[in-house]
Amino acid sequence: MTLRTKSATALVLAIAAVGLGGCIHWTNPFASNTHAKYTGKGERIPVMPEDDSLRPADALKGVGFYIPDPTPMADWPLPGGTPEQSVENAAAGQSFTVAWRAKYGAGSARATHITAPPVAAGGHIFVMDGAARVTAYDAVTGREIWRVDAALKTRRNHEAWGGGLAYDNGRLFVSSGYRFVSALDAATGKKIWETRTDAPVHAAPTVAGGRVFVESVDDDLMTFDEGTGAVGWTYQALVEPARILEATSPAITSDEVVASFASGELVALQTSNGNGLWTAVLSKSNRNSALSEIRDIPGRPVVYKGDVFAVSHSGLFAAIDLRTGETRWTLPVTSITTPWPVGDVVYVTDTTGHVICVARQSGQVYWVADLNKNIKKPKDRANWSGPTMASNRLVLVSSKGEAVALDPKTGAVLKSLKIGDDALMNPIAAGPNLYVATQNADLIAIR
Repeated sequence: MTLRTKSATALVLAIAAVGLGGCIHWTNPFASNTHAKYTGKGERIPVMPEDDSLRPADALKGVGFYIPDPTPMADWPLPGGTPEQSVENAAAGQSFTVAWRAKYGAGSARATHITAPPVAAGGHIFVMDGAARVTAYDAVTGREIWRVDAALKTRRNHEAWGGGLAYDNGRLFVSSGYRFVSALDAATGKKIWETRTDAPVHAAPTVAGGRVFVESVDDDLMTFDEGTGAVGWTYQALVEPARILEATSPAITSDEVVASFASGELVALQTSNGNGLWTAVLSKSNRNSALSEIRDIPGRPVVYKGDVFAVSHSGLFAAIDLRTGETRWTLPVTSITTPWPVGDVVYVTDTTGHVICVARQSGQVYWVADLNKNIKKPKDRANWSGPTMASNRLVLVSSKGEAVALDPKTGAVLKSLKIGDDALMNPIAAGPNLYVATQNADLIAIR
């Protein structure tokens, strides 16, 4: 049995308890959560006061920090831009106005749901709608280049949703809730290969080193040969019956892949054979509500300068040594988004709309900005996704159809832009533009 809400926003923000007698249950991950003691691997470094409130550290008052200059991004081929899921400061979206918008298919509704971030390569932007239709657009003009229906409908898969895209070597790789992973010719949309999977795939692939890496809803990390689609090694994590209806993608270095799972596990494996290197757990032993039982890490883990940054729905934001798996610091943050490390700091957005700037080395807080501070009624508060750093600004988008640009040194709002649609995925950067894919299946270019 599958229960769905009518609201596209509610779909993305819902939690599914999968496997409990075949039922799926929904609730809201943006409700308040009580933080408790961390029980993951590594020594916990206490950087917050006893009441776990997030506030700027006295030691950082008046202390500046380094952010690298903007760098042009010709392409954004993977969900997080690079195999490490890490981009510093893209030179894009300077004027912060809408350049063009295009409707690319079915939005999130009762039977469809968009989880695929856009990707960009070779002057094209690629998107996938809620019904597994994949479209390529000209990045400059917004002109449609090609469109294909990638849905693999069978009696078993007559209705499915979710999945994602990745680009490498002239091929567009597609994963889908219709239980397949495939490769398309990025120039024409023609199918090159297709491999069936046992379980639906709601996450986007990461492609590196000749392999396609992707996670299924059964917490199975699968690999496929990039050229042929042949199945490689797999890694089965602890199967968690409750998860966020968001999708994560693994981070990959030359010899390690770091994947996050619904159990709250963060696992590092050898890319060559899937052998385990270390495991950290971003969950708590004293969870005080049914909502806090959801231990999922729905945002992408990010590898940056020797550390892995990840944040869980159960209320832990952690920096972990990539080589050893030892925890460097943790903070009490509940989030379903992806952290953004850059220079001396790392930014994260929590489920209540707070954007938090943290010292990357120590875990101390520089500032906290509340994007919902002037909104009194909970139902009127937006759910914020991001940030993406572009042209020395932090760009976030909201479920209320707004994009904002923040000062990365203070959190002050510098610009805001009405985009009109429910936006729940980070903007990407390619060439001079930022691109936002909304839950209504609108692709919006911001110059």
